[in-house]
Amino acid sequence: MRRIFHLTAALLGSAVLVSGCDKVKQVVTGKVEVANTAYPERVYWGDTHLHTSNSPDAFGLGNRLDPEEALRFARGEEVTSSTGIKARLARPLDFLVITDHSDGFATIKDLYNAPRSFITHPTMRRWYDMMHEGPEQSRKAVGEIIEAKAKGTLPKELINPVGAAERLHKNWTAHVATVERYNEPGKFTAFLGFEYTLMNGGSNLHRNVVFRDSGNRVADFSPIASFDTTSPDGLWDWLDTYEKQTGGKALTIPHNSNLSNGEMFMMTEPSGAPMSGAYARRRAAREPLVEITQIKGDSESHPFMSPNDEFASYGDAGWELGNLDLSVKSTPEMQPGSYVREALKRGLLIEQRTGQNPYKYGVIGSTDAHTSLSTADDDNFFGKHPGAEPSPTRATKTQGLGRHDERQGWNYLASGYAAVWATSNSREAIFDAMMRKEVYATTGPRMVLRVFGGWDFTAQDLAGDWVKAGYGRGVPMGGTLKRGGTSAPSFIISALKDPAGANLDRVQVVKGWVDAAGQAHEKIFDVSWSEMDSARKLIGGKVPAVGDTVDLAKPSYANTIGAPALTTVWADPEFDPGSRAFYYVRVLEIPTPSWVAYDRIRFNLTLDPAIPLKQQERGYTAPIWYTPG
Repeated sequence: MRRIFHLTAALLGSAVLVSGCDKVKQVVTGKVEVANTAYPERVYWGDTHLHTSNSPDAFGLGNRLDPEEALRFARGEEVTSSTGIKARLARPLDFLVITDHSDGFATIKDLYNAPRSFITHPTMRRWYDMMHEGPEQSRKAVGEIIEAKAKGTLPKELINPVGAAERLHKNWTAHVATVERYNEPGKFTAFLGFEYTLMNGGSNLHRNVVFRDSGNRVADFSPIASFDTTSPDGLWDWLDTYEKQTGGKALTIPHNSNLSNGEMFMMTEPSGAPMSGAYARRRAAREPLVEITQIKGDSESHPFMSPNDEFASYGDAGWELGNLDLSVKSTPEMQPGSYVREALKRGLLIEQRTGQNPYKYGVIGSTDAHTSLSTADDDNFFGKHPGAEPSPTRATKTQGLGRHDERQGWNYLASGYAAVWATSNSREAIFDAMMRKEVYATTGPRMVLRVFGGWDFTAQDLAGDWVKAGYGRGVPMGGTLKRGGTSAPSFIISALKDPAGANLDRVQVVKGWVDAAGQAHEKIFDVSWSEMDSARKLIGGKVPAVGDTVDLAKPSYANTIGAPALTTVWADPEFDPGSRAFYYVRVLEIPTPSWVAYDRIRFNLTLDPAIPLKQQERGYTAPIWYTPG
């Protein structure tokens, strides 16, 4: 068996194309000086979570586009998708992080390209044959691989370190060289990164890793795999070593907490012990951000925990059923540990007990597309993977993430993007903005959101240079307010519609706090909305619906309702100076067609009336925290 084992490992190592490896010594591109503004003057749009053919599941699901095509597409160039469709972004992105899975990085691609006679393990040969049989069988093979990964039953020949380290190093350095070629500070930022695909029995505990550094530091540190781990501590230890040995910097971003069955945001440490201050501090330092929305659903909130929030169910359908591969169904007691708003409240509770907040998150959106195409536009949505690229059946057929097919195609969202307020379009400036949490998420639209918190802001500030006032007398999103007396904090809030998108319905402030008895609470405040002085008066403390201009026959919508901009200065009317609190802004657009509505007309479909064809897309800002004393 050991001889077979060496042959398999050697095979996967020798199957790698080494053209990129010849350029390893060229990954140091030379420092390009970029002028930074005194404070952030514009927002930069990007995707911090994209998979190419180097990800085992993406390749098995039919992705044949390498990192170069992904970078070209993000920069606005036209590419041909894996299913032969011409694809191009109407508006290029400013930055991109390709986060291919470290577990089996390029392994399935190498397995597929190897001579069949070299594949000796029966399960691996069966997967090899299935992938070569056609797209449907290849997707089934990937479902089996995902489930085997979740259960820890992958063939040892596929993951054994014999030969794997050399293979990974070759593939990784080739990837680094490609990313370096496309990084153009001041024009387009290409980050180095990967995904640490941690799963605990199918519960999603994945993290994306983003490096601040260039290839001369990163190339020799091949990504760490998550095999045989049940907590992120191994990743954090690896990053500690990386930073100590190179002087570099990196951060991690958890994603899809909605598929963790409550394990992402626990009140305890992995051992089951109450979370200590030291553990909370370490987690907060390593994970300044959380991915709140993406193709596999929205993780902001859930009606179970937020029954008074009429917008809490967005993007929950299908994803609330269970963990990533649906091997374990969700129960009500699991839900609080799966959603970001609850995590923010839990962070306050832990901070009240230990003095440290492990869940002091800024929020971003990203795609998690496995097509190499970073598109979050409903009228240009290329799906989760090549099997879900535009076709007459993708909205209605099952699209499981394992062998359990209970999720439907329409459950997937065309979402989302990361928005970063940075002082320049460079790795250093964007990374530093992420660390200070001056970021926000949208479900795809490029609305411009800005929030400052302080103690003396008034409506008069909006008549002057309110951005300068915000930085001078307060803190931006992601910041913390210290006690400023007994007056309530006030917030300058500005929301501008996507120039190419829909008008805005309303701006809300979501507040969470912990009272003296140690109980966590939340409340939603409508603070600005269209026609608030005329047609849409508060009724019972609620703002009436904005209306609906969607024409499903085209489909289209009209900006005859809503507002292009909503700005206000809002003060908390229920402020308690003794209670820890957070405030984040949620902005909703007027109703627009979903990607399913576009497919319905494109392919002349007759769909179940229960499938929603309209939505109110949204943005979420990073919170501003208040800490007494």
